[in-house]
Amino acid sequence: MNGLVIVQHPLIQAKLTKLRDGATDRLQFRHILEELTALMVYEITRTFPVRPVQVSSPLERTEGHELARPVVLVPILRAGIVMLDGVLSLIPNARVGHIGMFRDPQTLEPVEYYVKLPPNLAEALVIIVDPMLATGGSAIRATTLVRSRGASDIKFLCTVAAPEGVSRFREAHPDVPIYTAALDRQLNDHGYILPGLGDAGDRLFGT
Repeated sequence: MNGLVIVQHPLIQAKLTKLRDGATDRLQFRHILEELTALMVYEITRTFPVRPVQVSSPLERTEGHELARPVVLVPILRAGIVMLDGVLSLIPNARVGHIGMFRDPQTLEPVEYYVKLPPNLAEALVIIVDPMLATGGSAIRATTLVRSRGASDIKFLCTVAAPEGVSRFREAHPDVPIYTAALDRQLNDHGYILPGLGDAGDRLFGT
């Protein structure tokens, strides 16, 4: 699909398999999700602009590079918050916003309950993170929110996606690329991804 990047790196696919496994306990699930997110950030930032900077090694002055633009991370609460540490382990100076949503069990549409975003989003690369892209409702709403605050360079990062959610997201935000470790088969009648990971929030927090 246009605008969909499936990251096929062997380490990512091995960790995704552990996430799918229902026998993976809560502590393992959290740790593996953080690691997988960190690995996927390499792909997202592959073409990120850098600028030269002078540093002093123990022996002499030399030129290196630093990121040329700020990065803003926006996890969709609640499950997206666990992915945050994976990104911050690589980009510790990134600013962080939060968008809280839950899915109405009847309509399957997102219900927004909290939004706190950093200023000056127009200057930054904004990475929205959520483990699942299922119906697409939360991802679409979150992207619309950050756009309304001035963001123009936005990427969406998830671990697994459903074709239905990808199609709906692409229709709403055709210029925002989706990065995922897998495009799964379909949604079931309750809006869960098959084969998926189960409910990522419940598996992370024991609810």
